Amino acid sequence: MSPADFTRPGSLYGAVDLGARKQALEAQARRESAAQESGGVPAPVVDVDDANFATEVVERSMNGLVLLELTVTRAEQAKQYSLLLEKLAAENAGRWILARVDVEINQQIAQALRVQNVPALYAIFQGQPVAVVPGIATEPQLRDWLSQLMEALAQYLPPPTEEDQGKQEQPQEPSVDPDVLAAEQAVDAGDLDGAVAAYERLLARSPNNQDAKLGLAGLGLIRRTQDVDPADLQSRLADPADIEAQLLAADFEMLSGEVDRAFDRLVDVVRRTSGAERDRARVHLLGLFDTLPGDDPSIARARRNLASALF
Repeated sequence: MSPADFTRPGSLYGAVDLGARKQALEAQARRESAAQESGGVPAPVVDVDDANFATEVVERSMNGLVLLELTVTRAEQAKQYSLLLEKLAAENAGRWILARVDVEINQQIAQALRVQNVPALYAIFQGQPVAVVPGIATEPQLRDWLSQLMEALAQYLPPPTEEDQGKQEQPQEPSVDPDVLAAEQAVDAGDLDGAVAAYERLLARSPNNQDAKLGLAGLGLIRRTQDVDPADLQSRLADPADIEAQLLAADFEMLSGEVDRAFDRLVDVVRRTSGAERDRARVHLLGLFDTLPGDDPSIARARRNLASALF
């Protein structure tokens, strides 16, 4: 991502490139191959762009439920989230369709929905968004959200099959922690302080809770960038000695899904600085690690690069 690509959080989409298009095509090929192996039954997932949105999403939603996934396909954590959504889509085949949009390539769709952050999952029914899951949710959170959504739309959707009913009789995943729910609701309302307080309550009860740790780290990103003027940041990046600008640029890249670029930027700062500046960049990088699950491969890669830069 170049300095000219920086905008405010919520519309942080990098330049359209062939790499993103290639990944979308590869994902479609994998699904088609999986369908052949399963006897020709297609996975309930469709790739959507600006040209086919009306057909694949709006028209489909007039007779059924479409879950619209807005993502950045080349972002590693977004890939893992997409795999989880594909798993849920396969479990619910026949009840709803998962439509995936890469917002780097198809910005008109994101603009029309006034998307603030990606990934995001919209429930589209009869041509209108009726519910949304902002950001990356855990599997239990998604299952709970889907259960409530299907209950609300039950009279309009096809009845569950015997197989679906069998799944419903199985032990259900635990419900969402009330403090996690309170934090999510506070974020939706723009109350960042309330969200922080909710996550801190959860950490006080459960010091190792990953939802709380990830949530607080993500809120830190939002707080650090929400009052930043992108034009001013762009001009500051021309000065390589402005370490604060480099840290903010990495924050913006994290919010836009450019995780590896953010990590590489800070490793480069560590490599070319010394003393307090080097330590500041190192600590900031470690803080960004906290915004992702600990087993994210981008973290392992960045740790190796950091060790090389330090020693």
